[in-house]
Amino acid sequence: MELDLGCEASIRDPAGYFASARGGGDVQWSDRHRAWLLLSHAEVAGAFRDHQRLSSDRMDTFERAARGRSEAFHRAVEMLHAWLNFRDPPAHTRLREPLASAFTPRAVSGLEARIRAIVAERLDALAAAQGPVDLSAEFARPLPALVIAAVLGVEGEERERFQAWSDDIASLVFSLRPGAVEEEPVARAAQEFIAFFERHIEREQREPGDSLLSYVVQAEGDRLSAIELVGLCTLLLFGGHETTTTLLINTLATLLERPDLRAWLREHPGADETAVEEFMRVGGPARTMPRKVREEHERGGLLLRPGQTVFLCIAAANHDPAVSERPGEIDLLRDPNPQLGFGWGLHYCLGANLARLEARIALRMLLDRFPAMRPAGPIPAVRGGVMGFGRRPVPALLR
Repeated sequence: MELDLGCEASIRDPAGYFASARGGGDVQWSDRHRAWLLLSHAEVAGAFRDHQRLSSDRMDTFERAARGRSEAFHRAVEMLHAWLNFRDPPAHTRLREPLASAFTPRAVSGLEARIRAIVAERLDALAAAQGPVDLSAEFARPLPALVIAAVLGVEGEERERFQAWSDDIASLVFSLRPGAVEEEPVARAAQEFIAFFERHIEREQREPGDSLLSYVVQAEGDRLSAIELVGLCTLLLFGGHETTTTLLINTLATLLERPDLRAWLREHPGADETAVEEFMRVGGPARTMPRKVREEHERGGLLLRPGQTVFLCIAAANHDPAVSERPGEIDLLRDPNPQLGFGWGLHYCLGANLARLEARIALRMLLDRFPAMRPAGPIPAVRGGVMGFGRRPVPALLR
């Protein structure tokens, strides 16, 4: 079986597709992708923890993509040096430390009242709309941007700019061929990102507040360079709303297609936590994470050599029957649920607790406010590629 991680079958029926694929082994070489593919939960989880032999550092790829490009494009790449998901220790450790304490379960739980207030405002706006609404554009997309803006201590009204910048930077971050990315949108977004956050960093240095941005600036301002501080801000902004946005959009699309799940979830508010984990398992934004072989070693009885690419196939791992009984079904009470949508080990997503809290609050308040919610038309099929997938629009009638 010639594997294609971006094919329609792997996106629409991951349980069936990867069950067949694993017949060729949990570790396979793909000529199509010019990479090793890890297809079992055990192999993917093990690879997430093996930062000694598998490197997350993609900066050489981005640096090559910047050759011959404008200064603004180079600045975009320079920002990515502060992105934890592209760095290995010790740089990863130095950059992660100032953020780790801000995203503990206890710290995140302190944001619950603020998140509920933001969700309530968005629901009020939905209630005022006449006729069908697009839940992706009017709810799932703006909500996480407003939350992360509040966490960073910047104005929520800036969210449209945040989203535009993040969309343009995403074209570089998620590309398997960064050198082919269109230069102008990335360069413009980088210039605006940097100018925006330099102003806010200067403000926090003069007049410290109680936001996460202020905490990072005050705690680490002397240890991190100016561009590293900006890079961390862009990482928080990007990661803080892109992941949750895609999770919400995919979840809402599924709920509108499945009235049985909608009804069950409305009647079982105590299942919100396990439900969000299950929606992350089947509809989380990341399908694959790339790594580079740092040291020659064996995996699955096969020899991996330095410089080769390895794809950690999260979609395959999350549908592995060895850890998820009936992986093709959505079970909102699935427990345990060792889904790997937030990564694992050293690179476990810092914002996972925040994303979970936002999703639980948003879904519960939406279902309670609009119990008659139903589709306003066909829900688009899942679309995606090797790295991620999503669905939009999500047309709904609320009454």
